[in-house]
Amino acid sequence: MGTPEFAVAPLKALVDNGYNVVAVVTMPDKPAQRGMKLQYSAVKQYALEAGLPVLQPEKLKDPQFLKVLRSYSVDLQIVVAFRMLPEAVWNMPPKGTFNLHASLLPQYRGAAPINWAIINGEKETGVTTFFLNHNIDTGNIIMQERTPINPDDNIGTLYDRLMQIGAGVVLQTVDKIASGSVKTYAQDESQELKPAPKIFKEDCLILWDKSAKQVNDFVRGLSPYPAAYTTLKTQKGEEIRVKVLKVLPEQSERKESIGAVLTDNKSYIKIAVKDGYIYLDQIQPAGKKVMTIKEFLNGYKIKEK
Repeated sequence: MGTPEFAVAPLKALVDNGYNVVAVVTMPDKPAQRGMKLQYSAVKQYALEAGLPVLQPEKLKDPQFLKVLRSYSVDLQIVVAFRMLPEAVWNMPPKGTFNLHASLLPQYRGAAPINWAIINGEKETGVTTFFLNHNIDTGNIIMQERTPINPDDNIGTLYDRLMQIGAGVVLQTVDKIASGSVKTYAQDESQELKPAPKIFKEDCLILWDKSAKQVNDFVRGLSPYPAAYTTLKTQKGEEIRVKVLKVLPEQSERKESIGAVLTDNKSYIKIAVKDGYIYLDQIQPAGKKVMTIKEFLNGYKIKEK
């Protein structure tokens, strides 16, 4: 059960290693882009290529869906980046239902664990498999694997790495369950827990009153998607909203007020932050391609403030 690309790697690993995947459950097709054509999820695209039956229920408590799901008589269900399951679904198979989550649980429970680990400046993260229960991301842990968060990682690079790690951990978890050697342990809730709520567009505005490191981590944690953003003002008074995909932090003394924009209108734009400056490196103006600051300044003259 899964929807995005992150769920395809574990599914493919199971198929390639000879496990009998009898069906795939994914989100209903959604209209997308300008033509509003119905678009398949990444999981559905792979399932069709692999010749796997695909179920796309609107409602997971729908009696007809539950009847069809029961007819497959599955031993085990695996969930990767899907929806919250009702008990009627997760409690159905005799060997249970487990989930792959892209964090070291119990830290970063929620919809956006990879983003928040980078945004909060963590030095490492990982993946966890755990059995589902009544509450989201709280079940007994089966396996975990760690990976460092490198200084140049962004959501794109870390997502890809965790996707591959996760595929291996899912395979090992299924091997343990199939052989009857699986052992689990409860999540340690005595530590201070950091949540990972869903990120909305309004959450992506850069706040310049943070430290240079905090702004850099924020940008990395949202790049390339959904992308942090800010607004620049041209010398003509036009306001341009730009996605900020990469910045260069500089810790140094500053005289300007926080949020002040400085530029030579040739090669750099830097913005004053709490403990120095942030140099914009890669940005994307609305409706335009991703560009370097030099490319951007070839077409716009920015007003200092």
